[in-house]
Parts: sequence; structure tokens; C-alpha cells
Amino acid sequence: MDYTITTSNLTKTFGSFTAVDDINLKIQPGEICAFLGPNGAGKTTAIRMLCGILEPSSGTGTVLGYDIRKNAEDIKQKLGYMSQKFSLYLDLSVLENLDFYAGIYRIPRKSRRRRIEEMIDLAGLQGRERDLVANLSQGFKQRLALSCAIISDPQVIILDEPTSGVSPAARRSFFNIIQEEAGRGKTIIVSTHFMDEAERCGQIAFFNEGKLLALDNPDNLKRDAIQGNIYKIEVENPVKELDKIAGLPGVMDASLHGRSLHVLLGPQGDVDLLRRSTSSLLELIEPTLEDVFLALARKRGRKSHEPNSIGH
Repeated sequence: MDYTITTSNLTKTFGSFTAVDDINLKIQPGEICAFLGPNGAGKTTAIRMLCGILEPSSGTGTVLGYDIRKNAEDIKQKLGYMSQKFSLYLDLSVLENLDFYAGIYRIPRKSRRRRIEEMIDLAGLQGRERDLVANLSQGFKQRLALSCAIISDPQVIILDEPTSGVSPAARRSFFNIIQEEAGRGKTIIVSTHFMDEAERCGQIAFFNEGKLLALDNPDNLKRDAIQGNIYKIEVENPVKELDKIAGLPGVMDASLHGRSLHVLLGPQGDVDLLRRSTSSLLELIEPTLEDVFLALARKRGRKSHEPNSIGH
């Protein structure tokens, strides 16, 4: 099988700190892969290596067949990259920004106008071509930044936290665009800490403390990572209840979710004992991606009953 993106034992260290630790990826054409994990998990460092911006400390990787060590400049020309702090020129118009990026990607003049018009339509900015970018909402700025990143019609699109700071409606619209591009055969990596976005991706790469915990589709991750049943318990004092519930026999994990607890009861656990330990109702629920992350982290020896920053 041909893969658009591969890595083998990819590692990046900064002095004594290991930011990315021995990760192995295989991503197919037409796939959207979410890099999911808390801040500082290694997502951005991994992305910067794949884009040819950072040189790995060890290990190898390829993008479109190009070696990320030897062919970094070729990779930069072949992919569309949108960083966390996307580079739009606020004192230029929508049209001027798109024309500038078309020039950077060396799009011929004879086809440039048509491609710019396509990107304006994609971003939903028809009639606002002459508006200064500074006057756009954050959601439209994000969509314009994506249009600038993909104006060269790249086969690989890499987006680093592209929807931070925008409304849920704007995030949905943005992700609709991403899915349209994937439908055209593009390979897309999108780093995020939003669970609803990750659910819409064909593959999820879970990162934590520089390590790749798992790489699979959402359904397989939920099936394989969760050994047992998850119960939701609404309680008045969730922090107080957490320690009591977590110490019960058969409870493999207990975590805070707002004013409720998610309790992972192992195959040998006693649901009647769990029910008697609380005055609240138990609700058997499907595992969430946050439950999966906590289960994976626990298997790696992390403290799984502490709140984490994913999805919050």
C-alpha cells in the first residue's frame, strides 16, 4: 500500500528534553488524520518536522516520497501548511493576500486569477475581495488563511490548531472545507484538542508527553482501548466523590467531566457495588475520545484520574 506520509522512529530533542519520542506514522492518500493531545504533547514539533521546518534528531520520514531530512525544500513547495499563528497581512485586502501567496507558490499568471476566484468562493468571501483582512471576523480570517495555504492545490495539507479561538459554528464550517478537500484525494493532518473535530477524522493519532499512544480510526480506538464499561454519574460534589469511587474494587479509571464522573468498570467489576456507593443514578454510556485518551495514558503509566486539558 502506498502512503503519502510515513515516519520511522522519528525523534526530536532539545538539549535533555525529548519533544517527540520515537513516533511511527503511516497516512494514506485522501485521509484526514487528527493529531490529538493536550498542549505540549509534541503535536506541533512533529508537524514542523514533517513540513521540513525542523530537522529530526533521529529517525526518518517521508512526505510524498520526499525525505524530510534531505528534501526539506521540495516538501515546502509541495504541501500546504497553516501554522498556529497564520501569516495573513492585515493591512492588505483579501485579494491582495491571495495574490501574494499565489506568487510565493509560483502559480502562473494565466491561471492565477481563476485559482484566486476559486479560493474566494471556498472561503465564502464573495463580494469582500477588497476588504482589509484586519476588518474580517476571526472565522473568516481562518478560512482565508486556509485558502492561502492551499492556493497551489497541494496534495498534502497540514494544519496546526487551525480553529483555535473561533466559534463552534465557524469551526464546523472550516471542517466542512477540510472534508471537501479530502474528498478530492488530499491527505490532511490537522492538530487539535477539540474532540468533536477529531471524531470527524478518519484516523486519530493520540499524542502525550512526546509519545504516540495510538493511531487508528475512532471506532477501533474506542473498542480496543476501553476494556470494560463506562458509567456516567451525576454528583453534587464530583471532586469529593472522585477519590471514593476511584478506590472501589474493579474500577480501572475515574475522571471528572464537568459536574459528572466517568467511571471505567473493568470486566471483573461489580456494578451493584458501584451503584450502592453513590446516591446518584448510573448511566451506561458509549466511551468518548477523552475516555480513550485517559485509558491509553493509564496504560503508559500516567495518572489517569486527574483532569486533563483535552477538549477543555
